[in-house]
Amino acid sequence: MAQLSVFPLASETVIVIPCYNEADRLPVASFEAYVALTDRVRFIFVNDGSTDETSSLLNELVSRNPKRLEYLDLEENCGKAEAIRRGFLHAIEKDFEVIGFWDADLSTPLQPIENFRSVLDLHESIEMVVGSRISLLGRNIQRNPVRRALGKLFATTASMALGFRIHDTQCGAKMFRVTPHLKEVFAEPFSSKWIFDVELIARYIQLLNQSDRQMNFIYEQPLDQWKEIDGSRLQSQDFLTAVLDLANIYWRHLRPGARPYISANRDELISDSPAAKSNQANESRAA
Repeated sequence: MAQLSVFPLASETVIVIPCYNEADRLPVASFEAYVALTDRVRFIFVNDGSTDETSSLLNELVSRNPKRLEYLDLEENCGKAEAIRRGFLHAIEKDFEVIGFWDADLSTPLQPIENFRSVLDLHESIEMVVGSRISLLGRNIQRNPVRRALGKLFATTASMALGFRIHDTQCGAKMFRVTPHLKEVFAEPFSSKWIFDVELIARYIQLLNQSDRQMNFIYEQPLDQWKEIDGSRLQSQDFLTAVLDLANIYWRHLRPGARPYISANRDELISDSPAAKSNQANESRAA
């Protein structure tokens, strides 16, 4: 196992880990080793209605380090998108400044969390950091050839829909700055089961009024290492479903004249933002 480095972070980062029937795949030792070397990262495991021993495994794992690990239990299987959304809503209530999500099998190792967080610390305009599985020299990216080809094809199609070039929308490692935009993006359930990543980008585009598609809120972070883990539930035939979902996302959020994305509780989210609270405090002092 590679040596982990202890790294200082400006404030705590929380990572949501969606879990469905991961009793035989969850790398428990990797999570425990990682949290032992930093006190600035927390993990929220979301058990998405698993039918195996995932619930017992998570309960035991969290009990050994409740300060750094947390566990949410969803009674019914809602799908990865909704499990992540529930985890984000839970984390947002705890006033974390940075929230991310990572695949439970750690196809993306935990070490890049530091790099993702550094991007947000260094670039104030960035609200979203996305992992990119680009096969560059000196990198160790191990992907199934068929899935790699389908991934490139889908990325090209998604880029056309979004209106800007993005190399990898579907990497399971992403990190976000907590802002009123993030709260609103996750306020409503996603319509897509497999490509909610594209849907959340589309929601950001609408909320930020990025009509010129400059995309100065998103940052692609190439990964040094990524390994496809056996047992993935995504099948090649799901590519067609993803394309149909992409068409729906384009029609709902990205086509000319699309109605604005406004969550049901937008006023509440905005009034609860740090900026709004600061303004309210200033007004109270002035009074």
